[in-house]
Formats: sequence, C-alpha cells, structure tokens
Amino acid sequence: MKITLLVIGKTDAGYFINAIDEYKKRLEHYIPFEIQIIQDLKNTKSLTVGQQKEKEGELILKSLQAGDYLVLLDDKGKEYTSMQFASYIEKKTHTVSRRLVFAVGGPYGFSDDVYAKASEKLTLSRMTFSHQMVRLIFVEQLYRAMTILNNEPYHHE
Repeated sequence: MKITLLVIGKTDAGYFINAIDEYKKRLEHYIPFEIQIIQDLKNTKSLTVGQQKEKEGELILKSLQAGDYLVLLDDKGKEYTSMQFASYIEKKTHTVSRRLVFAVGGPYGFSDDVYAKASEKLTLSRMTFSHQMVRLIFVEQLYRAMTILNNEPYHHE
C-alpha cells in the first residue's frame, strides 16, 4: 500500500516546505508516501464558490486511480487521537490494496461529487488551519503513527 496526500496548490512558504520535506524523508523508512499536487485554478475571481468547488472536484477525481481508497480531510470528519490514528493506519495497511489517498480540498472544501466518491472523512482538528499548515500537521501525524506502530520513542503518552 502507498499513502498519498492529494492537495490543491503548491506550498509556497519555505519553512513549511522544509518541515514537510523532513517528515517525508523520515516516512521513507516506514511506508511509501507521496504528496500529489493539483495545480491551483486560474481566474477564480470570475467563478462562484460552487463553480470553484466543482472545477477543483473534477481535478481531484481525475487524479484518482482505479482501486484508490479516498479519505477526505474535512472539518466534519471523524476525529482521532494520535494513538487511534496509528491504529487506523495499521488497519488500512491490511485492507487497502493500492493507494490510501488523503485529500485536502480547496479554500471552500469539496464538491458533492468528491464527497460521493470518498470512502471516509477525517478531521485533524475541530480548529481551522491554513492549507499549508494542514499538510505539515498531516505528515507529522503520519510519521508519529509510524513511530507508534514501531514502538519507537517519538510519541509519549
């Protein structure tokens, strides 16, 4: 199984890029992981919120491969502790055969079509974070999950 973080738009702040890259490098020791970037939409000022969500949704759906298991990072999703998330990842490694895809939506969330395609929704917090921050928090929590599953001292109860 491979884990993919599917995001819209590049991370442009250097300090986020450095931190994300550090956790990506650490994850290489545990599980195949990639961040797949969908290019930002152009001329969004001429689009309604609904149109923007639809266009982004089309791009998200086009990025999926046959057999992908899609999990939306969504504020209305299920919330886990780090220990519970580690257990969740462990279960998925036994049940997902191809790619476990975690998607971060655009600024207005996901289209109805993307919600319909998704198998699950997960939230990192009930708080709202910038999209760049979500990427960093996700990769850190994925790394933390891997260290928990391998009984390594990164996580403390």
